[in-house]
Amino acid sequence: MDDESPRSRTQKKKDDRALQRLGEELLNLSRDQLAAIAMPSELAEAVAMGRRMTRHGARRRQLQYIGALMRNIDPAPIRNALDDIHRGSHQKALVFKKLENWREALIEGDEKVIEEILIQCPGAERQRLMQLSRNARKEKQSGKGVKASRMLFRYLRELTDTGVP
Repeated sequence: MDDESPRSRTQKKKDDRALQRLGEELLNLSRDQLAAIAMPSELAEAVAMGRRMTRHGARRRQLQYIGALMRNIDPAPIRNALDDIHRGSHQKALVFKKLENWREALIEGDEKVIEEILIQCPGAERQRLMQLSRNARKEKQSGKGVKASRMLFRYLRELTDTGVP
């Protein structure tokens, strides 16, 4: 639709609901994530109050208020910040899954994985990887516990914190 033509009542309602959903996403963020998003103080206060509300009706009204406040600002920076947060969460999940796969392959005795880790993580020590995977393999075969497996995972996570897989 052109900016010159008036928006239909239906389109206005859709836009308002979209802003309310954006406000709901803000309510579901952690304090640290919320602090990283730049927004007007009045909106920040409304979001903080909405986070404290537990009753369904009160929370719904607060979301409507947040949506009304967002009509007066450009929501694009907030939407972009939320997209960045979601992409970051997705990226963390991918890294976590990769670490789990590496650990399982090491426990199974796949030597190719060690080479892959050494290439992707320059700070990795071959001897330590071999030792941790050998301990985890023995532990799995004996069925005693998961301590060595956790130590191996922790070491892999340390490697990815310093280097990027």
